[in-house]
Amino acid sequence: MNNEETQRITDPQSMRALAHPLRLQLMDLLGLEAELTATQCAERTGESVASCSFHLRMLAKYGYVEPGEQRGREKPWRLVSRSRSIGADVENPESVQEASLFAGVIVDREAARLHRALGRTSELGPEWLDTMTINTSSYWMTAGEALEIVERLREFQDDLAERFASRIEDPASRPEGARVVHFLGSVSPDPDIHPQPAAADDQP
Repeated sequence: MNNEETQRITDPQSMRALAHPLRLQLMDLLGLEAELTATQCAERTGESVASCSFHLRMLAKYGYVEPGEQRGREKPWRLVSRSRSIGADVENPESVQEASLFAGVIVDREAARLHRALGRTSELGPEWLDTMTINTSSYWMTAGEALEIVERLREFQDDLAERFASRIEDPASRPEGARVVHFLGSVSPDPDIHPQPAAADDQP
């Protein structure tokens, strides 16, 4: 697969394979660097080289990563694609269930990461404090209107990827003082509030 193409995953087994703490961490690391070896991954995660190597091979088995160009004795790994869409095949109940479980893993993981960041704001320095934001809002929308918002979020992420992708491939292009910044976008219907009923004129 071309590294720029969006990798679409609906297979339940593939989602289960990714929903592992170390594998998600490895995917994060490979999302920030062009390539990494198992040894480099071990240095960044605190895990053993053997453990990182095993989980990288499992990620490769399910099509998430692939071997890079070997450099002497080093065997680097890279992402198959830097753009992924992991969601449900609506005609497959197992896929729907697994996609929901996987989404829950991601939400819990990102919430934990955000809690860590909030607990360490004093370490960031004054120039970074205003860069942290959490915005929430609620509106009445149709499913079609909500999908429009989802598409606009995807377009925004694509714009971010286009603007900053070179800093992944070329560390020398990262400006002095640059650090990793996480973006989390979410759109979700509220299951506890019933849909607006049809107007009386629309009733059969």
